Amino acid sequence: MPAIVVLGAQWGDEGKGKATDLLATTDPIDYVVRTSGGHNAGHTIVVNGEKYATHLLPSGILTPGATSVIANGVVVSPEALFRELDGLIERGVDVASLVVSANAHVIASYHGVIDRVSERFLGKNMIGTTGRGIGPAYSDKVNRVGIRISDLFDEETLRTKVEAALDLRNHLLTKVYNRRAVEVDAVVEELTSYAERLRPMVADTSLLLNKALDEGKTVLFEGAQATMLDVDHGTYPFVTSSNPVAGGVCVGAGVGPTRIDRVIGVIKAYTTRVGSGPFPTELFDENGENLQRIGGEIGVSTGRTRRCGWYDAVIARYAARVNGLTEFFLTKLDVLDSWERIPVCVAYEIDGVRVDEMPMTQAEFLRAKPVYEYFEGWKTDISGCRTFEELPKNAQVYVRALEEMSGAPFWGIGVGPGREQTIVPPRD
Repeated sequence: MPAIVVLGAQWGDEGKGKATDLLATTDPIDYVVRTSGGHNAGHTIVVNGEKYATHLLPSGILTPGATSVIANGVVVSPEALFRELDGLIERGVDVASLVVSANAHVIASYHGVIDRVSERFLGKNMIGTTGRGIGPAYSDKVNRVGIRISDLFDEETLRTKVEAALDLRNHLLTKVYNRRAVEVDAVVEELTSYAERLRPMVADTSLLLNKALDEGKTVLFEGAQATMLDVDHGTYPFVTSSNPVAGGVCVGAGVGPTRIDRVIGVIKAYTTRVGSGPFPTELFDENGENLQRIGGEIGVSTGRTRRCGWYDAVIARYAARVNGLTEFFLTKLDVLDSWERIPVCVAYEIDGVRVDEMPMTQAEFLRAKPVYEYFEGWKTDISGCRTFEELPKNAQVYVRALEEMSGAPFWGIGVGPGREQTIVPPRD
């Protein structure tokens, strides 16, 4: 049975939760795994007409019979975790299957403080983070002063690690940002208060997942953020602090690359991003406003309005390459129902020269201007279509053109938020 990766092929918010949910309902999925990021991510899933939003939890938490795993590459805020779990419990969702890696790093309260004051300090050069402590937690991890989930069960070890982390962080807070120092005792008390509830959930998730694959179980690795937010391969420095590309899944879950069978990139029929950074196809006119309004482009985790632009085939090809995509899942095609003509960015112009692939440098990408090819719109509601043949001819042409120029076949096409509003195009 396969190990499947589902990840974002743009700047996030592509509809990864829907793709994960669809996979879990069409074929039995035994494990759904988050491998990177924290509660800065957000998936919206519509099940039986009810809308659910997950942030830190894998969207597989809504799939009966599946075990949800928060793997070692995730940074975990215990407060955010329990808040999200309690919200689902109140709605009657069974969350007993959740497993959390002992090696996942903890987001403490001071990480959020550092995140927010750092952004304010940067002023016009701010990155556009969510302010939830994800970057500082990953920074502590790399600096080897991080706190792991397993440390919460040994107060002496925890205190030693908190002291080491705050020795540096308090100097920064008091001497650079003119803020009050964080007390070690308060942090230790807060983190140990989560230990009793956490303990039954914690396991060696690398061992768990490798055993599952050995037994022929199906494991779905669910991406957070997206390719263009990858700290190595995204629009640095306007990126997240982890590796949400396919290669990061192996590191973040403790499974080898030879275990992966499929890599599905989720991509919108247009493009959005949240936060600062370059965005060649961004629209500042009525078209951008309409995409935002019709598409409901408000961040699930942040509540921020998403910047909107036309489909960028250069980014799609780049995502296909760096992730080794076996296929795409195209979402929100129905959002384009009302347009007479739909532009698609097929290349960039940089300093008067046409460029068909991602520019090598950030400076070049900042100067990139989209080269558009135009497609006729279909001007009709496609949300009720259930087969490719039911789509209007112009919608079929648009989809096939995107598929041809994006570097991987389309596995599915979303024409609405519901799991049933999905079309599987015929293969030759």
